[in-house]
Amino acid sequence: MSITVEEKARILKEFATKPGDTGSPEVQVAILSSRIATLTEHFKVHAKDNHGRRGLLKLVAQRRRLLDYLKSRDEARYQALIERLGLRR
Repeated sequence: MSITVEEKARILKEFATKPGDTGSPEVQVAILSSRIATLTEHFKVHAKDNHGRRGLLKLVAQRRRLLDYLKSRDEARYQALIERLGLRR
């Protein structure tokens, strides 16, 4: 249910703010979004996996906290990130 090494490397390459960047909010939110999407697909097949659903809710809450942090620090980076990830409709 986790993302592959190749997927994570692709995300790092796409969202890193500088070479070797693995900890910026943009990278962390992108990785969490990928994991959330993977789990969402999992629950379409395994609807009664309530233990896994708790993990999904924790990931969503963590992503929300990171996005709130980014919004409070740099509104432009926040707007650019949600636009790139397509998080807001």
